[in-house]
Amino acid sequence: MNSSETTQRVRGTRWCMVGIWLALAGTALPIISLAGGRLELLMPITTFMVFMLGFLVLIVSGLVTAIGLAISKGTAGDASTARSWGSLAISAVFIGIILSQRPDSGLPPIHDITTDTVNPPQFKAILPLRADAPNPPDYAGIATASQQLAAYPDLVTLTINKPANAVFKTAEQVVRELGWMIIDTDPTTGRIEATDTTTWFRFKDDVVIRLTPHGTSTAIDVRSKSRVGKSDLGANAHRIHAFLDQLQTRATQ
Repeated sequence: MNSSETTQRVRGTRWCMVGIWLALAGTALPIISLAGGRLELLMPITTFMVFMLGFLVLIVSGLVTAIGLAISKGTAGDASTARSWGSLAISAVFIGIILSQRPDSGLPPIHDITTDTVNPPQFKAILPLRADAPNPPDYAGIATASQQLAAYPDLVTLTINKPANAVFKTAEQVVRELGWMIIDTDPTTGRIEATDTTTWFRFKDDVVIRLTPHGTSTAIDVRSKSRVGKSDLGANAHRIHAFLDQLQTRATQ
């Protein structure tokens, strides 16, 4: 082996060793964040930030390891070849999983979604729970409504050909089945308020459901709003769709 090859192997060693350690850190951070969030040991925003830090560290790990393997012609120099290629594989797999879960980039940066943008259902019992939330409980306004109508044109008031008292009972059952925490129910005014907590990051989004009788039929409007974050990445619209679809299925059985 000549001096040039020795230099390449040594340089490759440094790059690969750094990549291996970064891969370990990048793998540990998401696990710690998700476990801490699931057990509610970390605040939701902290859980998310630590998770994203791990994602960034894995990106750097992948780049550094790839450079090291390229310099050493795939041998990783004096570093472990298996660990180097393993680190590169872990980074690639993890990044691939994250990117595959990325929502449509065309989604608008909004977090207040409702089936009635003209007269959206209002929060009442949930107001004290949102006292310290970065996002105020008031409806976000015309700009948000315009973006929602463009992104989710099918998100509209649902009408069921059943009286409000019967639909109310079914709606309450659906809320419980979806795992939302009911904060308040008022059969007289046809209002249900609940909070949905995301599985891993433990972000809390609030929902208010309004039932309006029209003769023998009932109009159902739903509003879902995040407590934190500028963009909900489509979560609130998905939540409303899930509720309305399940309610319509149950109510027509």
